[in-house]
Amino acid sequence: MVQKKLRVMVLFGGRSGEHEISLQSGASVMSALDEQKYEVIPVGITREGRWLKGVEPLEMVENKKKGVAVALLGDPFLKGMIQLEDVAGEPLLVMTGVDVVFPVLHGTYGEDGTVQGLLEMADLPYVGAGVLSSALGMDKVLMKTVFARSGIPQARFWHCLRRDWEADRDVVLARVEKNFTYPCFVKPANLGSSVGITRVHNRQELVDAFNLAAKYDRKIIIEEYIDGREIEVSVLGNDDPIVSVPGEIIPLREFYDYDAKYVDGQSRLIAPAELSPVTVEVLRELAVLAFKAIDCAGMARVDFFLTRNDGQVLVNEINTIPGFTRFSMYPRLWELSGISFAELLDRLIALAIERHQERKRLQTSFQPITRPQ
Repeated sequence: MVQKKLRVMVLFGGRSGEHEISLQSGASVMSALDEQKYEVIPVGITREGRWLKGVEPLEMVENKKKGVAVALLGDPFLKGMIQLEDVAGEPLLVMTGVDVVFPVLHGTYGEDGTVQGLLEMADLPYVGAGVLSSALGMDKVLMKTVFARSGIPQARFWHCLRRDWEADRDVVLARVEKNFTYPCFVKPANLGSSVGITRVHNRQELVDAFNLAAKYDRKIIIEEYIDGREIEVSVLGNDDPIVSVPGEIIPLREFYDYDAKYVDGQSRLIAPAELSPVTVEVLRELAVLAFKAIDCAGMARVDFFLTRNDGQVLVNEINTIPGFTRFSMYPRLWELSGISFAELLDRLIALAIERHQERKRLQTSFQPITRPQ
């Protein structure tokens, strides 16, 4: 008996500053999914937010193919997409069934809990973190606040709103210079892949950094500079996650920025990182603690600093939809830990279905008991 293939919707692109990265991740995931096990349904989201079925990620980059407009509705009885037009662009409603969704939408409208909420409404299993954990992992201010409440060691930070910056920048600058020394980092609170991040060395650079970060988010975070090694681990699982071998990033630029991650690949990866067994165990424990602190599921990459002066381990951040490109740390660390790319995708899909089945056990309605008078 031939086993039925799982219909996997790979969701990529999106309305985000990380649109191009998502296209690369989508292409990598689609090429690695076992065609004997899965029927892959590619769905790209344009920069404007339009959903297109049947378009390839790289074709979206080159604008070679229009694709067919589709919509995912939050109706749990449909469990799939509505095709809105035929190949000629004529209006048409056709269902496409979906068994599981694999979102590789980095950044806003993808990694922040928004699309996860839609998938929850549609009662579709999906790979990765849920609504709350996605939102917490995306917002660096809330993430670090939760980490602090969980006793997780990290660098000092402060944040302000874009409104405060635009209303009185002198007050904001004075606050930063009172509490931080140069260099320090300025970042949009809700973005990843080092987009909009600046390492600043003086007041003018601080002004420029605030203006840049404010283009991407209404909330701006300032973090102290840590003189340390940059260590990353990959986490896989739901309630009982496992942790990969650690890898060390040695950027050839001033810091591990967007170009170093995705464009030129000019950063060295040492994996497994040259660390003492004690430090490796601390990394594993803190990675699991961070994963569970935001109630994460499926996958995450946890980034650390290892201070050079005293070897202290500090958690920098957690990424709930890490990159899946050819330069990305998440799959590379699992390959070094003995899990191939294809097997990693299998496990992530199985974890998505497991989590969905667990949620289905919840009672979503309440019938009060009528007691006899």
